Amino acid sequence: MNWVEFGTIALAHLFAVASPGPDFAIVLRQTLKNGSFAGLWSSAGVAAGIGLHVTYCLLGVALLIASSPTLFLVLKMGAAVLLVILGGQSLYGAAREFKRRRETSEVDAEVFVSEAEQPSTSLARRAFVTGFTTNGLNPKATLFFLALFSVVIDPATGVAQQTAYGLYLVIATFAWFACLALLVGRPRVRLVVLSAAPVIDSLMGLILWVIAAQLLS
Repeated sequence: MNWVEFGTIALAHLFAVASPGPDFAIVLRQTLKNGSFAGLWSSAGVAAGIGLHVTYCLLGVALLIASSPTLFLVLKMGAAVLLVILGGQSLYGAAREFKRRRETSEVDAEVFVSEAEQPSTSLARRAFVTGFTTNGLNPKATLFFLALFSVVIDPATGVAQQTAYGLYLVIATFAWFACLALLVGRPRVRLVVLSAAPVIDSLMGLILWVIAAQLLS
């Protein structure tokens, strides 16, 4: 194991995963809406998306995508459409809650908790797919991992070692977002955060739309 190389990869990944972006917004929204269960499955979906990017790089497909303007444009458009839809869902949910609070003149965060979906196979599947598509279709993630595997990692590094790097990136990604889901999903924390739910939903919706606009610019 080349520990200098691994340390560089781990540090770059830490900065990337810790920066606010669509993955963070999706995991946070899923957790606030339906609890830690949904947040954990969204985290698993994001991690699976990382696995997809790593596989691209190991097979050389990421280089093909980055070098083909048409393929890259299709990927960017697909990601932008998805982010617009998700952002719209957040803004719609925020508008509904603002309306409810105006009509009732009260803020009852426990209503959100009671209305949350119960853990189920259907909820797990939807949360996983949302996390996977959000990360897997992100062209910036494709370029990030292409840079890691083509610039940071020495060409002489064996496939087995590169695969080990990839497994670390998948596990570390899941661990990071799983911690976020477990923290925010704690009943007391969730109730406090949910008191500002419409504001948070509005901000997340706008952030997703801004990211979508950047992808198409």
